[in-house]
Amino acid sequence: MSTLEQTPPVLPDAPADEFLVSVVIPCLNEEENIEACVRAAREAMDRAQISGEVVVADNASEDRSAELARAAGARVVSEPRRGYGSAYLAGFAAARGTYIVMGDADLTYDFNEIPNFVRELEDGADLVMGDRMDNIQPGAMPWLHRYVGNPVLSGFLNVLYRTGVRDAHCGMRAIRREKLPVLDLQTPGMEFASEMVIRAAKRGLDIRQFPIEYHPRGGESKLSTWSDGWRHLRFLLVHSPNHLFLIPGLVMAVFGALVMLTALLQVSIFGRTWDIHAEIAGALFVIIGVQVVSLGLTAHAYGMYFMGEKDPWFDRMRARFRLEHGLMLGGVTALVGFVIAAVILIQWISDGFGSLDQSRWAILAATLLICGIQVFFSSFLLSIIGLRRPR
Repeated sequence: MSTLEQTPPVLPDAPADEFLVSVVIPCLNEEENIEACVRAAREAMDRAQISGEVVVADNASEDRSAELARAAGARVVSEPRRGYGSAYLAGFAAARGTYIVMGDADLTYDFNEIPNFVRELEDGADLVMGDRMDNIQPGAMPWLHRYVGNPVLSGFLNVLYRTGVRDAHCGMRAIRREKLPVLDLQTPGMEFASEMVIRAAKRGLDIRQFPIEYHPRGGESKLSTWSDGWRHLRFLLVHSPNHLFLIPGLVMAVFGALVMLTALLQVSIFGRTWDIHAEIAGALFVIIGVQVVSLGLTAHAYGMYFMGEKDPWFDRMRARFRLEHGLMLGGVTALVGFVIAAVILIQWISDGFGSLDQSRWAILAATLLICGIQVFFSSFLLSIIGLRRPR
């Protein structure tokens, strides 16, 4: 289900700290493993003399998971809305510790690492990530996930957001509970793992990582390779308007303009002269590119005004350029196109409505008119979004 189709849980005001650590475990039909996970977490904290609790976020399990978790000493909270993110948001809302340590209910993570996560948080870290990639036990992770999915998605995330996190989808991590309102986490599905890292990087939090082991899971995996992979990739793209819209749009517009210029000036390239068909193709690239850039700016505005995104570049552009600048740019561009079209029309009339041999200039005029109108009305749209921004 798309994140736009499901209303995520909302974190209430945080309760007062009662423990140093809350271990939060999402659980969906894990009766084979949940008891062992809860006991392992509690024993690890007891050995390290850490005051803590175990919170199991039961995600509408249809087996005895909740009952077994309680029997093992966990506090169980129920979240009927299915989803990895939904379960964690419910668990976070119920947590009473200064620090939250996250871990799955499938025996893949060693809860004896809890003191190591706490040590990093005590040293000043805001978010601490486990790094599984050099310590994956035989049979613990499918080949496709280990050598393709995880490296590609984590690498792509670092290209877009420069987080420096090697294993962005590791399920064992820890965070200061006081930082949760800053992150404003919302996604209900598996992309929750990416959202936490991305928002932490955008907010400038201190992110650290250290190697941990990854063990074969107990029971049946809930992961869906392709659908969950797509959810992560989709989330990475929609939260990066520069890479999804602005850069591709600018590339298309510049490339199209160069093609049109080549056709207009009858420049010989690759041993031939490019004519009207090349110019039509260039015009299409310019028009599409301008439209995609307009969508990118709109996405930036929406992210800033309604999603709490921080974007220094957009802030600078917003301070420097106003509605009137966009209207002037769009109006002048459309006016130039209109003048060219008018000249062609006047010449055609003066020739007695004979053959029209100004096709190349007619295409340029049409392109300028279309792009000018796009810029003109996109400027109004950006201004409208700005007027509706929360105060």
